[in-house]
Amino acid sequence: MSVLKLPLLYVGSKGEKHLNTLFDSGANLSCINPEFVDKLGHSESFGRTRLISTASEGHYIEIKDRITLDFYLHDVLLSDEFLVVPGLSEEAIIGAATMQKWRIKLNFEEDTVEVDPKVAKMQMI
Repeated sequence: MSVLKLPLLYVGSKGEKHLNTLFDSGANLSCINPEFVDKLGHSESFGRTRLISTASEGHYIEIKDRITLDFYLHDVLLSDEFLVVPGLSEEAIIGAATMQKWRIKLNFEEDTVEVDPKVAKMQMI
Protein backbone atom coordinates (compact mmCIF):
# COMPACT_ATOMS: atom_id res chain seq x y z
CA MET A 1 0.00 0.00 0.00
CA SER A 2 1.28 3.46 -0.92
CA VAL A 3 -0.11 6.82 0.10
CA LEU A 4 0.40 10.54 -0.58
CA LYS A 5 -1.70 13.45 0.67
CA LEU A 6 -2.60 16.71 -1.15
CA PRO A 7 -5.22 19.45 -0.81
CA LEU A 8 -7.65 19.26 -3.77
CA LEU A 9 -10.58 21.42 -4.82
CA TYR A 10 -13.86 19.48 -4.96
CA VAL A 11 -16.90 20.87 -6.79
CA GLY A 12 -20.47 19.64 -6.44
CA SER A 13 -23.97 20.86 -7.24
CA LYS A 14 -24.17 22.93 -4.03
CA GLY A 15 -20.68 24.34 -3.73
CA GLU A 16 -16.96 23.76 -3.62
CA LYS A 17 -14.38 23.07 -0.95
CA HIS A 18 -10.69 22.24 -0.62
CA LEU A 19 -10.25 18.88 1.10
CA ASN A 20 -7.04 17.22 2.26
CA THR A 21 -7.05 14.14 0.07
CA LEU A 22 -5.20 10.89 0.64
CA PHE A 23 -4.14 9.06 -2.53
CA ASP A 24 -4.24 5.45 -1.36
CA SER A 25 -3.30 2.63 -3.72
CA GLY A 26 -4.46 0.16 -1.04
CA ALA A 27 -8.03 1.47 -1.17
CA ASN A 28 -10.01 0.23 -4.14
CA LEU A 29 -12.73 2.90 -4.19
CA SER A 30 -12.74 6.64 -3.53
CA CYS A 31 -14.39 7.88 -0.33
CA ILE A 32 -15.45 11.10 1.36
CA ASN A 33 -16.12 12.01 4.97
CA PRO A 34 -19.89 12.64 5.49
CA GLU A 35 -19.08 15.95 7.20
CA PHE A 36 -18.44 17.56 3.80
CA VAL A 37 -21.21 16.03 1.67
CA ASP A 38 -24.00 18.55 2.45
CA LYS A 39 -21.67 21.46 1.65
CA LEU A 40 -20.80 20.00 -1.75
CA GLY A 41 -23.93 18.37 -3.14
CA HIS A 42 -26.65 15.80 -2.79
CA SER A 43 -25.79 12.24 -1.94
CA GLU A 44 -27.71 9.35 -3.45
CA SER A 45 -28.72 6.26 -1.52
CA PHE A 46 -27.76 2.82 -2.75
CA GLY A 47 -30.69 0.49 -3.29
CA ARG A 48 -29.17 -1.79 -0.66
CA THR A 49 -26.62 -1.10 2.04
CA ARG A 50 -23.13 -2.19 1.02
CA LEU A 51 -20.61 -3.77 3.35
CA ILE A 52 -17.05 -2.69 2.60
CA SER A 53 -14.18 -4.63 4.17
CA THR A 54 -11.47 -2.75 6.06
CA ALA A 55 -7.83 -3.52 6.77
CA SER A 56 -8.94 -5.19 10.03
CA GLU A 57 -9.81 -8.82 9.37
CA GLY A 58 -13.54 -9.48 9.66
CA HIS A 59 -14.38 -5.78 10.11
CA TYR A 60 -16.83 -4.13 7.70
CA ILE A 61 -18.30 -0.65 7.31
CA GLU A 62 -21.89 -0.13 6.17
CA ILE A 63 -22.10 2.24 3.21
CA LYS A 64 -25.53 3.64 2.39
CA ASP A 65 -24.76 6.67 0.18
CA ARG A 66 -22.59 7.92 -2.65
CA ILE A 67 -21.95 11.28 -4.28
CA THR A 68 -20.54 12.24 -7.67
CA LEU A 69 -18.05 15.10 -7.52
CA ASP A 70 -15.65 16.94 -9.78
CA PHE A 71 -12.16 17.53 -8.43
CA TYR A 72 -9.10 19.33 -9.71
CA LEU A 73 -5.63 17.82 -9.76
CA HIS A 74 -2.99 20.24 -11.07
CA ASP A 75 -5.72 22.31 -12.77
CA VAL A 76 -7.02 19.22 -14.58
CA LEU A 77 -10.75 18.65 -14.07
CA LEU A 78 -11.57 15.05 -13.11
CA SER A 79 -14.77 13.45 -11.81
CA ASP A 80 -15.81 10.30 -9.99
CA GLU A 81 -18.18 8.67 -7.54
CA PHE A 82 -17.24 8.82 -3.85
CA LEU A 83 -18.60 6.50 -1.19
CA VAL A 84 -19.87 8.41 1.85
CA VAL A 85 -18.06 6.59 4.66
CA PRO A 86 -19.19 7.15 8.27
CA GLY A 87 -16.28 7.69 10.64
CA LEU A 88 -13.75 8.14 7.82
CA SER A 89 -10.53 9.44 9.39
CA GLU A 90 -9.59 11.44 6.25
CA GLU A 91 -11.48 14.25 4.55
CA ALA A 92 -11.33 12.37 1.23
CA ILE A 93 -9.55 9.37 -0.27
CA ILE A 94 -8.75 8.77 -3.92
CA GLY A 95 -8.64 5.00 -4.42
CA ALA A 96 -6.98 2.77 -7.00
CA ALA A 97 -10.04 2.59 -9.30
CA THR A 98 -10.10 6.39 -9.69
CA MET A 99 -6.33 6.50 -10.18
CA GLN A 100 -6.59 3.88 -12.94
CA LYS A 101 -9.55 5.59 -14.56
CA TRP A 102 -7.73 8.93 -14.85
CA ARG A 103 -4.17 7.54 -15.22
CA ILE A 104 -3.00 9.16 -11.98
CA LYS A 105 0.47 8.08 -10.89
CA LEU A 106 2.03 8.39 -7.45
CA ASN A 107 5.70 9.47 -7.51
CA PHE A 108 7.19 8.55 -4.14
CA GLU A 109 10.69 9.70 -5.00
CA GLU A 110 9.44 13.29 -5.19
CA ASP A 111 6.26 12.90 -3.08
CA THR A 112 4.08 14.09 -5.95
CA VAL A 113 0.93 12.98 -7.74
CA GLU A 114 1.03 13.09 -11.54
CA VAL A 115 -1.73 13.16 -14.14
CA ASP A 116 -1.06 11.60 -17.53
CA PRO A 117 -0.60 14.47 -20.06
CA LYS A 118 -3.06 12.71 -22.40
CA VAL A 119 -5.81 13.10 -19.79
CA ALA A 120 -5.01 16.80 -19.44
CA LYS A 121 -5.26 17.22 -23.23
CA MET A 122 -8.63 15.42 -23.31
CA GLN A 123 -9.96 17.96 -20.81
CA MET A 124 -8.92 20.92 -23.01
CA ILE A 125 -11.04 19.87 -26.00
